[in-house]
Amino acid sequence: MFQEKVSANCLNIVTTSPEDGAFQKKGHSARVLSPEEVEKLAKDQVLVSEFKQLKLEKEAQKNWDLFYKRNSTNFFKDRHWTTREFQELKACREKNALYSTERCKVFQCDLTKDDLLDNIPADSVDVVTLIFVLSAIHPDKMHLVLRNIYKVLKPGKCVLFRDYGLYDHAMLRFKSGSKLGENFYVRQDGTRSYFFTEEFLSQLFKAEGYEQVVNEYVQRETVNRKEDLRVPRVFLQSKFQKPFSET
Repeated sequence: MFQEKVSANCLNIVTTSPEDGAFQKKGHSARVLSPEEVEKLAKDQVLVSEFKQLKLEKEAQKNWDLFYKRNSTNFFKDRHWTTREFQELKACREKNALYSTERCKVFQCDLTKDDLLDNIPADSVDVVTLIFVLSAIHPDKMHLVLRNIYKVLKPGKCVLFRDYGLYDHAMLRFKSGSKLGENFYVRQDGTRSYFFTEEFLSQLFKAEGYEQVVNEYVQRETVNRKEDLRVPRVFLQSKFQKPFSET
C-alpha cells in the first residue's frame, strides 16, 4: 500500500507493509511527542559527570568491541532494506565488471584520527555508506569523520546516511542519569548513541563542503502482534554529494 500526503511545508510518503502491518512515513516533520513523553524529556536534564564522560570517550572502542563480541551477527537482522532504500548500492555492485570479493580491501581504522588516504587513493570512491555509524561517535568529532571521507570520495559521488532520528523509541527508553548532552545518551554497557535532527545533520555535512541531495526523517511504527505492542521508530535517511568542482 502506498499513499502520499502533501502539506504546505513538506511531502510525506506513507507505505504500509502487509506482512507485519507496520507503516513507514518519510518527510521533513519530526515526530510529535505525547504529553507524557514531553514531560519525561523535560525532567531528564541532569548530565553524566565530566569525569565519567571522559572515561566513556577513552573506553569507547573497548565498549563497542565487547558489544559485538556479545551479540556477534545476531543483533542486526538482515531486513534487505539497504538495497530497497539505497539503489546506488545495488547498481554499483552489479554494473562494475571488476567487482570481486577477492579484490576487496579490508582494513580497520578510527575515522576520527586515522587518515583514509593511507589505504585509499584520493578522489577514488564512488559510494560511502554511513549506516548507524555516526551516532556512536562523540558529536564534537563527527566533523572529523566527514572531512576524512571527503578526501577519498570522487567529485559528484555521494555519502549514503541512515541513523537514529530525534525522538526515536530508543531515545525515550533511556533512564534518568544516561544523558551525556543534547540528544546524546549512554547505554548500560557503555556504548553511546546520538539522535539526529534534520537541521543538525545538514549543517554538519555542509560545513565540510558537501551538497545536500536528500535529508529526511523516516518514521516507522513496528508492530509486535504477539505482545500487541506498537513501537515508534525514527531514523534520519540522507544523501550528501561531493561537488563536481570546488569554489
